[in-house]
Amino acid sequence: MRIEEDLKLGFKDVLIRPKRSTLKSRSDVELERQFTFKHSGQSWSGVPIIAANMDTVGTFSMASALASFDILTAVHKHYSVEEWQAFINNSSADVLKHVMVSTGTSDADFEKTKQILDLNPALNFVCIDVANGYSEHFVQFVAKAREAWPTKTICAGNVVTGEMCEELILSGADIVKVGIGPGSVCTTRVKTGVGYPQLSAVIECADAAHGLGGMIVSDGGCTTPGDVAKAFGGGADFVMLGGMLAGHEESGGRIVEENGEKFMLFYGMSSESAMKRHVGGVAEYRAAEGKPLSCRCEARLKIPRVIFWAACVQLVHTLGLHA
Repeated sequence: MRIEEDLKLGFKDVLIRPKRSTLKSRSDVELERQFTFKHSGQSWSGVPIIAANMDTVGTFSMASALASFDILTAVHKHYSVEEWQAFINNSSADVLKHVMVSTGTSDADFEKTKQILDLNPALNFVCIDVANGYSEHFVQFVAKAREAWPTKTICAGNVVTGEMCEELILSGADIVKVGIGPGSVCTTRVKTGVGYPQLSAVIECADAAHGLGGMIVSDGGCTTPGDVAKAFGGGADFVMLGGMLAGHEESGGRIVEENGEKFMLFYGMSSESAMKRHVGGVAEYRAAEGKPLSCRCEARLKIPRVIFWAACVQLVHTLGLHA
């Protein structure tokens, strides 16, 4: 083992220093960004937030709601092809262009993803998601996906270091998902001792990705609007949110009642709760790396406008930027 003595920071360790601004009002700030992706060549315009591919966040209902805010949703991988077909039949092309199709890395995952993408050409994003983005098999799957879908924009992760970020981009990823263990319902750091302070991971991976013409999404660790602002300040092109979007009608979590008040269950996708729901339990060779939480039930989704808009507009205005 080698100890890295460089200072590594999470979102809670820093504050953003203000600068003089030429903007007259926060209403002058434009949060939409235009992206052109390295490998797919596709262009996309919208607000650079992605709802996480968790079954208590990344639902079809969430995708439909967030599309109206020009925000992406990484729809979780546990919907069937038939459920995808029904969603597509009832969705406009404008909604579908804000959807990422999530997948694992098995042969069955690949075939299922192929079937889903073939349903409608408006599905332009693929999110390849594994707990350990450092395996050779994962890198090979990213390359296989790029060869199979040359015009699709591929997001892949998770990793936390610059060299692995570079390898994924060179293998075909347009966007690298950055973050191991910072999520509010993730216990990877406790169970395995593996992780990296999120802000430092974002800064280092953004530098590596941008040097190759790629992009990153900061995934995990945002519990307040200020954390979202810090992720962007650290160089993230996109920010993925889980817990901050949980607990709404569109989130899809199971509702429980305690002392007359309704709460919605929210859990990590490597948790015992998720594995019991989707694969029948925790395999003997695995350990659960997530935990369940309950959050107060909210009405229909208003959080992007209330939280994200306010935080990021304030950040941009305070730093004297325009977008």
